[in-house]
Amino acid sequence: MDPEDELRDNESTGDGDFCSDDGIADYDYGDADFAESQEIVSPLKQNYTILSEADIRQRQEEDITQICAILSVSRSAACNLLCHYKWNVSKVQDEWFANEENVCKVVGLLHNPVKTSNSRKLNCGICFENYDRSKMSAASCGHYFCNACWKGYITTSINEGPGCLMLRCPDPSCNAAVDWDMIDRLAGFEEKEKYARHLLRSYVEDSKKIKWCPSPGCEFAVDFDINSISYDVCCYCSHSFCWNCIEEVHRPVECGMVAKWIIKNNAESENTNWILVNSKPCPKCKRPIEKNQGCMHMTCRAPCKFEFCWLCLGAWSEHGAKTGGFYSCNGYETARRDGMYDESEKRRKRAKLSLERYTHYYERWATNESSRKKALEDLHIMQTNKLEKLSLRQGLSEAQLKFIIDAWLQIVECRRVLKWTYAYGYYLPEHEDTKRQFFEYLQGEAEFGLERLHQCAEKELQEFLDADTPMKGFDNFRVKLTRLTSVTHNYFENLVQALERGLMDVDSSDPQSSSKSSSPSSPGDMPGKMKSSKATEADDPS
Repeated sequence: MDPEDELRDNESTGDGDFCSDDGIADYDYGDADFAESQEIVSPLKQNYTILSEADIRQRQEEDITQICAILSVSRSAACNLLCHYKWNVSKVQDEWFANEENVCKVVGLLHNPVKTSNSRKLNCGICFENYDRSKMSAASCGHYFCNACWKGYITTSINEGPGCLMLRCPDPSCNAAVDWDMIDRLAGFEEKEKYARHLLRSYVEDSKKIKWCPSPGCEFAVDFDINSISYDVCCYCSHSFCWNCIEEVHRPVECGMVAKWIIKNNAESENTNWILVNSKPCPKCKRPIEKNQGCMHMTCRAPCKFEFCWLCLGAWSEHGAKTGGFYSCNGYETARRDGMYDESEKRRKRAKLSLERYTHYYERWATNESSRKKALEDLHIMQTNKLEKLSLRQGLSEAQLKFIIDAWLQIVECRRVLKWTYAYGYYLPEHEDTKRQFFEYLQGEAEFGLERLHQCAEKELQEFLDADTPMKGFDNFRVKLTRLTSVTHNYFENLVQALERGLMDVDSSDPQSSSKSSSPSSPGDMPGKMKSSKATEADDPS
C-alpha cells in the first residue's frame, strides 16, 4: 500500500474532547470542531494507474495489434502510423478511413517503388561505389544504398535521439519511411536496443494522459484520468508529485503559484533587494559596499581605494570634527531635513520591508520542509528498526502497531501542507486584512495541532521504546495517538479545502464579517481552539 492510501485509510472523525487521558484533555477542537464543522469529502477513488515498463510494452503491443487488424497493414507500418499520430489509435483510424492515400503519403508508406536497373551491380547514392545487388538495400521507395551506408545512416539517427522513429529514405527527394524491419536487419544490437527504448518512451512522452514519474532513476509512468479533480499522484517509488506541473505535491497551492514561488526562490531579485538594503555604492567606482561595523569612514577596495562618508557618500577629505567626526555627519542630517535623500530612503525602506516579508515566509517554508524530511527519516527508522523492537517489548504484532506508522505518515503529509501554506500566505493580497487574519489564525492552529501530534508520536512513544518490559499505559497511548492522528487529519483536510476555495467564507470588504459569522469561518467557532493555550498572534503566522 502506498503512503497516500495509508493516509486515506485514517479518515475517521475525531471528537473535540476525545479522551479522558490527561495528556490530551487540554487539547479541544473548539465549540464547533473543525474536524466536524465542515463536511469531510469522502476519499476519492484513485484516479490514476502506475505503469511499469512491462505494462507500457503490453499496451503498446495491443495498440499495434489493433491497428494491424483493423487497417490490414504490417506491424512496421502500424508502428509508423502510431508514431506519426502520437499513439492515438482513434485518430489513426479516423484519418485512415477518411483519406487513406493522403495518410500513406504523409507517413511515408509507399506502395509503388521506383524502378531500378536490372543490372547485377548498383551504384550507392551515398558513397558512389558500385556493389552487388545482394549488398544493397532499399526502403519501400526502391532507392538502393549499400548496406554499410545504410548502417551508418541508421546508427547516426538512432544515436541522435527519438527522431529516428520518423526516419526517412536517405534520398533527399524521397519521403519513404524506414521501417522497423530494415532497422532490425541492418542495425547493431546496441542500436536496436536504443531504438526499442525510444519507441517505448514515445508511447509515454507523446501521450496527453501518461507521464513519467519525475523522481530521479524511477522508471514508472502514470496513466492519469484527466477529468479528475485532484492532481496528486504517489508513485510506487514513494515519490509524490503533481501530475499537472510535475512539481512535488503542493495542495492547497495552485500550480501557477508554485511556479512563481520556485522562480522567486531561485531568482536574483532577492539578492538585489538584499544589496539595496544592506549596502551602498561607492561614489567613485559604484561597487556595492556593506557596512557591518565601525565608524562612518569608508575606504573602497583596491584599485579604487576611494575614501568617503557612509552617510552622505561625500569625499572623506571634506569631513572632520566640524562635520560630526567619525560617527556622525552634519551634512547628511542637514540634507536629509531638506529632503535630498527622501526618494533614496523610501526606496531602501520599501526594499527592506519587501525583503523582510519574503524572508519571514521563506524561512518558515524551508523549516517545515526540513521538518518533513526529518519526519520521513524517522518514519524509515521506525519501519525498519524501532517497530520490531517495540513489537517484542510490548508483546504485540507489527500489524497491531500500524497506528504508529499511520501517525508518522500523517505528520509527513501535514508538514508538506503546512509548508505550502506559507507560499499561500505570501501571495495572499495584503489589502484583504480580514482574510489574512483569518488565514493566519487557521495556520497557527494547524501548527499547534501538528506539533501536538508530532510530540506524541516522537517523545511519548520513546518512553515505551526505552522500557525493558511491557508498560500498562500503552493501550491509553494507542488510543491517544490514534485519535490525535484522526483529528489532525480531519483538520488539515478541511484547512486544505478552505484554502483551495480561497477562504470564500470570509468577506474581506467587511471587517466585522469574521466576528458576525457563525460558520466555521468565524474565529469563535474555529478549528483547533485550545482551552489552555493559543498558537500564535494573528499578525504572526509562525
